[in-house]
Amino acid sequence: MSGYHIRDGETFPMEKLKRVDRPTTIVNEDQVNRIRERDAGFCKAAAGDYGPTLKKEFRRFVPKHPLSGACSWMRDNMKPFVDGMVAPKKAPIPDDPAKLSNHIKETAYFLRADAVGVCELPPYAVYSHKFDFRNPDAGEVPIELDHRYAIAVLVDQDYRTSQAYTGNDWISNAMSMMSYSTSGFIAIVLAEYIRRLGYPAKAHYAPFYDIVLPPILLWAGLGEISRIGDAVVHPFLGPRHKGAVVTTDLPLLPDKPIDFGLQDFCSKCKKCARECPSGAISDGEKVCFNGYEKWPLDVKKCTHMRVGNQKGSGCGTCVKVCPWSKPYTLFHRSVNWTMRNVGIARNFGIWCDDLMGYGKPDYNNKWWYDLEDVNGDGILTIPKNRKTDFEKN
Repeated sequence: MSGYHIRDGETFPMEKLKRVDRPTTIVNEDQVNRIRERDAGFCKAAAGDYGPTLKKEFRRFVPKHPLSGACSWMRDNMKPFVDGMVAPKKAPIPDDPAKLSNHIKETAYFLRADAVGVCELPPYAVYSHKFDFRNPDAGEVPIELDHRYAIAVLVDQDYRTSQAYTGNDWISNAMSMMSYSTSGFIAIVLAEYIRRLGYPAKAHYAPFYDIVLPPILLWAGLGEISRIGDAVVHPFLGPRHKGAVVTTDLPLLPDKPIDFGLQDFCSKCKKCARECPSGAISDGEKVCFNGYEKWPLDVKKCTHMRVGNQKGSGCGTCVKVCPWSKPYTLFHRSVNWTMRNVGIARNFGIWCDDLMGYGKPDYNNKWWYDLEDVNGDGILTIPKNRKTDFEKN
């Protein structure tokens, strides 16, 4: 690589992780069918598959809190820029895929990404049909996307805030929307930059994905599939992130998947299943579905909680309680190394996580206001059924 390397200031020491040829979740590619976007839980709620109440709540469950509404407003207004014209001539840049991959990663970190990975785009990671959640009756549109590579970007949902929330109170959606909009911004700028270099590129971010995110995160070496359904847990962020993707034909060097012991850890822990307020997360064994061997998630129950939550805005309880969702301190780095490398210590680590009170809110760190737009008219009130009356001045 001619002496070129990712700077020492890369957010996490990903180079120290065990790399493997295939994801730790068994994926039988010849059995994986491309799925329709409409089959996602949020899309089913928007279409009325889960009843009229949830269909109505879907329109307000994000903007009912002013901060999550503000973030989603920005997110939605960036949509016209996901794709664009490609420069008529390729820029005079190296044709070494390794150098280009490092350069693109540096660029993403410059744009304030927290984690970046590259993989070849699996054909089954592209939705078969696009669904317009704003107009559910418009019908579905086939998706054609033949880019060769995918650049995945993760943005932290903010550990400081996660310390103070229950997981399903009034800041929950704002944490998601902040990460969605920020990762979307990074992907949009990154895609435009690549197009200016003379290569096609398209940004994909929630809710404007043409791609299925989890398999890309797996192959790009950004995590392993966890007990939390399809959620990919990052070894240093846990599930406390949201992701966006740039697909492109810029020649890149793919990363390899990682193995930090999560399959063994999740088989023993079950804390997310125990704490899930909807009971959507299984505490049982893995099952095979559409070519994947993974823990099942009751998508209907999960969507009912996240969309229909009347005591908060959204839900991220599983993110809150996951033992991998910790700050990057010296103490937690030491524990993290042990959990990644010493299988026999994992039971003790799981027990200590409960013993030390992790997963419970510390309201002394609360900084936001519990507010709700009840009728969609912009008039904010203090929610009558909020979980705590605490307000920090």
